[in-house]
Amino acid sequence: MSNAINKVGFIGLGFMGHGIAKNIVEKGFSLTVMAHRNRAPVEDMISRGATEVETVKEVAADSEIVFLCVTGSKEVEAIIRGENGLKESLKPGSIVIDTSTSDPNSTLALADELEAVGVTLVDAPLGRSPKEAWEGKLDTMVGCDEQTFARIKPVLETWAGRIVHIGTIGDGHKMKLINNFISLGYGALYAEALTLAEKVGIEPARFDSVIRGSRMDCQFYQTYMQYVLERDRDAHKFTLRNGLKDMRYLDAMATQAGIANPLSNAVKNSYALAVNTGRGEDYIPMISDVIAELNDTSLEPAE
Repeated sequence: MSNAINKVGFIGLGFMGHGIAKNIVEKGFSLTVMAHRNRAPVEDMISRGATEVETVKEVAADSEIVFLCVTGSKEVEAIIRGENGLKESLKPGSIVIDTSTSDPNSTLALADELEAVGVTLVDAPLGRSPKEAWEGKLDTMVGCDEQTFARIKPVLETWAGRIVHIGTIGDGHKMKLINNFISLGYGALYAEALTLAEKVGIEPARFDSVIRGSRMDCQFYQTYMQYVLERDRDAHKFTLRNGLKDMRYLDAMATQAGIANPLSNAVKNSYALAVNTGRGEDYIPMISDVIAELNDTSLEPAE
């Protein structure tokens, strides 16, 4: 293997993490994964050659770099700062790569703490979906120095089809929040537009016949409408609760930057509304049903 890194640790075998870890181990890296309550992805990784351990400390002991693919900053902070966490357990010269969508303020604070013990933090949040994770075709936007980027790039290339070195530490998470503001904004906008269309007598299939193939079409629209038209729950597996979390992070970033952000607040409130109606574990396209129901209509295809 051309790169000096051989031993990789992985924490977070969820929708995205499972596919990422699968590609890392299948493309020649030694992989250690941490036990998870969902046994299916862990057992799958073991069958592909990964080693399972029980604790963060054990992952650290057997890894030169450790990937984190968890919900957000709260979980990342616990893994790094917790008792026998990565901050205590990693050897100097190690690298932590946070692929989660995290709060940049937290990322920068953690980077300083890890630097003090000789460990480098990299932010490399993800774009696209679990399907592309499995295929090794995710997007990632990476925040770190040039030397670290050169060192980790061969591992990133196992699971990412598009790698953008966006800048220094924290820049990946900043750009990811802006990216998600755009995509989650689409989700809220489509929901309201579809509801209005339905209320004035234009059902989703006819709505789609105009948008699909036009300049307003995009891959996000297509997976979103795969749920609306076909009721495919797995077309876009990202929860409304996580969408709200990301918009809260974006709002905090906008506040710190001192900008007026009325549009992102409107998007955040749409997702807060959906989560507070008990739909937090539904996926992003299902916000269309929430908005439709609140307006006394339905987007479900006629029998």
